[in-house]
Amino acid sequence: MKDAFGLPQSLLVLGGTSEIALATARRLIARRTRTVWLAGRPSPALEQAAAQLRGHGADVHTVAFDALDPGSHEAVLGKVFAEGDVDMVLLAFGILGDQARDERDPAAAVRVAQTNYTGAVSAALVSASALQAQGRGSLVVLSSVAGERALRSNFIYGSSKAGLDAFAQGLGDALYGTGAHVMVVRPGSVRSRMTAGLLQAPFATTPEAVATAVELGLRRRSETVWVPGRLRVVMSVLRHVPRAVLRRLPL
Repeated sequence: MKDAFGLPQSLLVLGGTSEIALATARRLIARRTRTVWLAGRPSPALEQAAAQLRGHGADVHTVAFDALDPGSHEAVLGKVFAEGDVDMVLLAFGILGDQARDERDPAAAVRVAQTNYTGAVSAALVSASALQAQGRGSLVVLSSVAGERALRSNFIYGSSKAGLDAFAQGLGDALYGTGAHVMVVRPGSVRSRMTAGLLQAPFATTPEAVATAVELGLRRRSETVWVPGRLRVVMSVLRHVPRAVLRRLPL
């Protein structure tokens, strides 16, 4: 059950080794969260993440979860919800891919789309159904500003996030009034392992900053969160830049 400030006591993370997810879990554990489920592919990294969170005082469990196996999602996640109500589901898995390589390798491009969109749609619907059955709880979906406008430098990744973002908004509308709540988080470029070695875009942020924004969004019961907040204005302008002009920009 959430506390008086809207923060969760139990948390299910889909993408249990995500740096953003772990930063968010640490922040919530420091507040009130006591039970955490980390769902991801079995690996030493997943076990290390669980051990780290246990060190912060939480009761942590790991769950074998594969975004690319949607046929297993209902059974896998159903077992978590069968253990008791889940206050918050954080959908944090995704891959950046390699734009230049993926343009030459359609199979690789499809893997980006299947992970970031198809897998997320499946996991989100299963989670939303369980939250609706509970009559409460939040589904927090990590989207990206990359989904706001297709750019030459990352249109494969960006298109998958655009699809996820639109889906999550619609899902939030579908759940309105049921007690379940969807919050879409749109960070700019996040300095993490996934972006290591890449040129950092303006308004780059950190996993910790995203975690702080998620907490504030939960307290406010927000539907959309931008990180940093000024990106809302920047992307509003960028959405209206003519394509002929956009092509000339180093984006």
